[in-house]
Amino acid sequence: HLTTSLPLPSERDHLRPRIDMIVFMIDIKSKYSLKNVEASLAHVDASFFLGKVCFLVTGVGRVNYCSVEMNAIWKLGEVYCSPVLFCELELEGIRIATAQRLLRMLQICAGHIPGVSALSFGTLMRSSADD
Repeated sequence: HLTTSLPLPSERDHLRPRIDMIVFMIDIKSKYSLKNVEASLAHVDASFFLGKVCFLVTGVGRVNYCSVEMNAIWKLGEVYCSPVLFCELELEGIRIATAQRLLRMLQICAGHIPGVSALSFGTLMRSSADD
């Protein structure tokens, strides 16, 4: 399910399936997308930041057209203890690899991978990013 911002409309709460993971997309060419994500973060329950949130930064192949400071993006990941993934949606191979990575993360967050919790996976993601 997709939404452009949070909070979600409450009138459809009874129809909404369980939310296993939230992916915040930030277009590196748009300051508005970063501001929208920052505003939406206030509406996310704190328990989601224990491995069930990630930030997907798009447009990374166009660094010359950046409107968003990379430090601001890294800080979001750090402050919210959530992984930051980078993707160039216009390149099919990268788009497919990113989709597969997100799907695997979702499977873990939803509890479909025995022996791996969202919290432990989040820790592994942060550890590998530090290397």
